[in-house]
Order: sequence, then C-alpha cells, then structure tokens
Amino acid sequence: MSPEAVLSADPATGRERVDQLCVDAIRTLTMDAVETAKSGHPGMPMAMAPVAYLLYTRYLRHNPSDPSWPDRDRFVLSAGHGSMLLYSLLHLSGYEVSLDEIKRFRQWGSLTPGHPERIRGGHETPGVETTTGPLGQGFANGVGMAMAERFLRERYGAEVMDHRVFAICSDGDLMEGVAAEAASLAGHLGLGRIVYLYDDNHISIDGDTALSFDTEDVEARFRAYGWHVQGVEDANDLGALARAVETAISEEERPSLIRVRSTIAWPAPNVRGTAASHGAPLGEDEVRATKEALGWDPDRQFHVPAEVHEAFSPCVARGHELQRAWERRVERLRIEDPLRVAEWERAWQGRPAEGLAEALPSFDPANAASVATRAAGSAVMQAFAPHLPTMLGGSADLAESTKTEFKGEPSFSRERAGRNVHFGVREHAMGAIVNGMALHGGIVKPYGSTFLIFSDYMRPAIRLSALMRLPVVWVFSHDSVGLGEDGPTHQPIEHYTTLRAIPGLTVIRPADAAETAEAWRVALEDCDGPVCLLLTRQAVPVLDRTRLAPASGLARGAYPISDAGGRPDAVIAATGSEVALALQARDELGAEGIAARVVSMPSWELLDVQPDEYRESLFPPDVPVVSVEAGVALGWERFAERTVSIDRFGASAPGAEVLRRLGITSKAVTTAVREAVGRRAPKAA
Repeated sequence: MSPEAVLSADPATGRERVDQLCVDAIRTLTMDAVETAKSGHPGMPMAMAPVAYLLYTRYLRHNPSDPSWPDRDRFVLSAGHGSMLLYSLLHLSGYEVSLDEIKRFRQWGSLTPGHPERIRGGHETPGVETTTGPLGQGFANGVGMAMAERFLRERYGAEVMDHRVFAICSDGDLMEGVAAEAASLAGHLGLGRIVYLYDDNHISIDGDTALSFDTEDVEARFRAYGWHVQGVEDANDLGALARAVETAISEEERPSLIRVRSTIAWPAPNVRGTAASHGAPLGEDEVRATKEALGWDPDRQFHVPAEVHEAFSPCVARGHELQRAWERRVERLRIEDPLRVAEWERAWQGRPAEGLAEALPSFDPANAASVATRAAGSAVMQAFAPHLPTMLGGSADLAESTKTEFKGEPSFSRERAGRNVHFGVREHAMGAIVNGMALHGGIVKPYGSTFLIFSDYMRPAIRLSALMRLPVVWVFSHDSVGLGEDGPTHQPIEHYTTLRAIPGLTVIRPADAAETAEAWRVALEDCDGPVCLLLTRQAVPVLDRTRLAPASGLARGAYPISDAGGRPDAVIAATGSEVALALQARDELGAEGIAARVVSMPSWELLDVQPDEYRESLFPPDVPVVSVEAGVALGWERFAERTVSIDRFGASAPGAEVLRRLGITSKAVTTAVREAVGRRAPKAA
C-alpha cells in the first residue's frame, strides 16, 4: 500500500482533516489524563502523536480483539515515560482500555500505570508488549523479539511467523549503553524486520540535549552499526512519515531507524520545545490555550469526536481478518505437516516435550569423583536439547567458560537463525534481548550466561525479568572465590545476596552434578518465572547418593542431605560447593560425639514456598544452626545464629588457597558448630 493511497489529501474525502482530528485526539487525551493525575509526561506523546497514529491505523498488523495473536506485529514504546501515547492509541484502536481507564491514569490498580507494564499472570494492559521505563530496555527487548520472529519463521515457515517489530525510542534511549549494545548486535545480524522511529526532540529532563548529546551524529552511528537510516524533518508531515515507514518496511536485510524531528509538547503555545513539558502537567491554563489553538472546546475533558472513533474503527475488522487468514494458513499446514504444527503449538504454550526429566543424565562418583557444576550443566543441556527445540540462548563471549551451548547446533547469524546466540561482550543487551525473546513467545525458556560477577552488568534486565515474571534462565558460572587466579575483580562476594534480594527471582546454587541436573529440571518444568543457576568453575565432589539423600530434594529449596539419625545437636546449612565442606565437617564432628544434620540449601526462594511444617522440620526449635557459604553473611540471620562466610573481597591465587585463607574450611565450620552447641574443641593427642 503506497503512502499516497492511505493518506489522501483530497478535500472531497476530508481525509486530511480527519487525520488531524485523530492526531489531536491523542494529544488532548494525553493532556487531560496527565492534568487529572497531576503527574506524567505530556510532551513526548503530544509530539509523536502523528507517528503513532500512522503506525496503528495504517501499518501495524494487529488485532485489538486478540492482543495475544501470535503473528501480530509487535509495538514497543521504548520511551515508556510517554505512556499516554500508547494508552490513547490502545483505547482508540479498540483494545480493552476504556476511557474510564484513561481517566484513572497513574492510579492504583488501573490499566494505565505511569509506565507501560506487562506482568505475566498479574498486571497486563491489553496491547502492551513489554514493561518499559528504564530507558534502552525496550529498544533491546525489540531486538530479542525480532530474533525470536526470525528463528520461528525459519523453523516453522512464513505461514506461521511473518511479522515485524516497530518501536518509538527517545534521545534518552539512544544515550543508554544497553541500546548501543543491542543496536550493534541487530546490525551485525541483519535483523531486517525491525523498524524503529527515533523521537529527535532535542530535549532531556535537564534541558536542551546540547548539554550532553548534540555533538553525536546518531544517523552516522547507526549506519556504522549496519542499520538502514532515514530522516523526517517534521513529525507532523504524515506524507513524509508514510514514505519513510514504507521504505523501512521494504528493507529486509538491515534494521531500520527513522529519525523524526519533533517539537516536544506540540502545539502548546508557551511550553512546547522546552524541558518544562517533559515530565510535568502543562497546567490548566496551558491545556486550555492548547485546545483553543487546536480548535477544540477548552471546557470539554476526555472528549473523543465521533469521527475519530469512526476513523479508528477499521483497526478491529482489519485485525480480525488478518488473524483469520493466519489461522487458515495454520490449518492448511496442520493437514500437510501435523507434527510440525504440534511442535509449534507446544512451543507457543511454553512447554517442553514429554520425557525431559527421564532424559537427564545421572552422575556416579565411581565414574568421576569430581565435576565442576558448569561442566555438569553442559551435559544436562545436551540431554534436554531435543525436548526444547525452540530454546535459544548463549553467552556474552564466554561459551567455552560457561559451557552453555548446544553442541552440534548452528549459530545465530545473518545467514541462519541457529540456536546458539553469540551475544559478544554485551552483557546488558544480552539480558534485555533474552527478555524480549520470552516476551515474544514461542521461544521456550531462553537463556543468557556469563560469569556471576558480571551479573552486575545485567542487573536492570534481570530485575525486569522478575518484575514481568518472564520464563527465562540466567546461567552464571565462576560462582565464588574458588575460581581462583582471576582475583577479586572476577570473584563474586555479595552476589548471592543481591540476586536473592530481587523479588520473584529464583536463585539456585546446586551442590554437585546431580543437583545441577535437578536444578535445570526445576528451572524448565517447575518455575514459571526467571531462574538464576549459579555454577562452579572448579571441580567439586560428585556426592555419593547411595549414602546421601537424593538430589530431587532440591525442588523443595532445602533438604537434609545427611541426617543425624535422631534429633541433631546442630544443623549445618550450606549451598553450592560448600555442601561437600559441610559433609566433611559433619564427619569430624561425629568423631567428637556431636551429631550434626547437614541441610543442602540451594534455593531460599523454593524453600520459602514450602509449608511451615516442612521448614520447621529442617531446623528444629532450640537446635543451633550454622551456615556456610562463600559469600557475605547478610541474609543468613533468617536461618542461622552463626555463619561461616566471606565479608571482604577476594584475592588472586589458586582457588583452594583463596578459600582456605578466607576461612571457608571444615575447621571453621566445626569451630562454629562447637561454639553453637557449647562444646570445646578436643585436645590434640
């Protein structure tokens, strides 16, 4: 469809007048909602109203009656502060976002929160694809969505997947490093289904972007990334915008960026083009003056003329027909290739194939006395790979170290969308891209991996994965000072605690190879939200499960891996590589007549959802508890009265020596237990 066909300026049709009326309706809804809430960001929605109107009524393939239609185009408002732009469009296009919800902008429980929110199983505004607000995250989410679309299109065919990702981003988005990382990768991979419109309004909260950004040539930067770049010099020029969008849609080999020069808060007479309109209501007088300038009744609030509703009404009928055509294609494919469609439907439901648990390897200490849990994790991944044919993921240039790739599978490249993604040294973008894959759907349990220390670079994306309850897996190896020689810059200390502090994030630190297999099973089959797996670089003992409790206890978060046979004198709670240390301490204490129960405690979050009776059975009243973990003590006061921990940074030396010098030893554990039970150490013979 040509721009001329959709944007007739023929006075006889009145199209130009109706277009302007629709654009101005978005502006007035925005002003009224922000003014009523006495809070919000009116400037961007007012400036970019023509762009968004054009996308939703002319180009976006979407169905307001079914916002979850798998083959819809995705729209991401990366500049999430301008949320009223999106809410206005959703209301006018026919999504279940009523005018009453617009009036409740930024109020408790409304569908119109301050920034767009998509929370699986919780707050989901129909038509919102992702939670945005932290700038740059939505930009990178969209890259993940485009990667998911390409992978699914190549695997199942264009009959099933054939759509684009549109986004509106801001100066702030493009200043953020996460967007730069994601843009670089998108250009490298040639993700031609991306069409991003950049709101170049020259304004940030502090003032004109000349303060911090004007020396950068954004167009040149994106061309250098490998993007197709265009410029539109007036956001109100619908014809120029349409031609640019048409050109971007026709570009299949490169992602597209359209720089759109806008005036923030257009056409407010006094505050347009100023930072004052960015993040605060315009004020009653300015709202009134703006409506008068538009030719609207200044005394009417939340008014939508009938002609505007009529102009937007085809969105529903067109969306319904687009979805019906897609459904007919899928039904034809079901007849031709029922197994492929069955696999597709299972993937879209987010389910692994049956038999996953039975396919996982077992580990016998007779075959290998010790195995690094990262190496065990690799063996587990190869075993479950056939059961998750649409699981994508990779590492931040550390696949050989984290051991998180599907062996024998192709890489995701410009030429082919393989399962192994090489994110490069782009941890922050990796996190946001993986989130985007999960948001898209059809990619079952996408994952990202790096060293645990570099989870700091990913924290905003990890937090958002928890906020949105996304089914993703974060695999972090090199999980303690036991990694050794790389030293304190690479040795995590506070990281277990900081990850556990994120609500909704399940952190699992398995003790050995068997627990690693069970940890992966739990992540893939039991957990609906994000999971962190913390794995060792160094080899740790493969625990003899003929003498100890089975690793299936991990699913409960904590379990008595070795019991005292009756009421214990003390409980030793340990995680990860320190479980073997706790078992050694148990034996030494037993020789002294102190009966200690060892509780393997790989996941606090899984334990927290167990019945009170179970948790109390692990830690009987009046029985002292000693914890051992090679990280900070903070948090362990919930469970233990004494801790064996590390509350300082590490050091560069062989891992075993670092652990010994920092006090992660069986001697430290036995000493703490003796103190807890009031016993003295036995005298040397």
